[in-house]
Amino acid sequence: QVQLVESGGGLVQAGGSLRLSCAASGRTFSTMGWFRQAPGKEREFVAAIIYSGGRSLYADSAKGRFTISRDNAKNTVYLQMNSLKPEDTAVYYCASGPILSATGGGYDRWGQGTQVTVSS
Repeated sequence: QVQLVESGGGLVQAGGSLRLSCAASGRTFSTMGWFRQAPGKEREFVAAIIYSGGRSLYADSAKGRFTISRDNAKNTVYLQMNSLKPEDTAVYYCASGPILSATGGGYDRWGQGTQVTVSS
């Protein structure tokens, strides 16, 4: 089974940037997505990208600030996050699934998550 491992989280000041990575243990032809969950809140969709990279989907909160990309030769998907805000603080999860979807039910493999904390 393909496993997903996130990295790149950390503590950053508001207005700063982080790049998250999600490495798959094997080749995956799936759509890859990023979700996040803040304390006391439900998991929410952030962004997703199809295998070819030719189509992506963003939550309104991510548009204009976050960019999802993938390097299929490295089996890795990235989330470049700029202009970070305290409300972006959450555990960020990557996931893989068969279709481009903004709902968690559209994904069948999940990573363990990486913490992103944005200080004001």
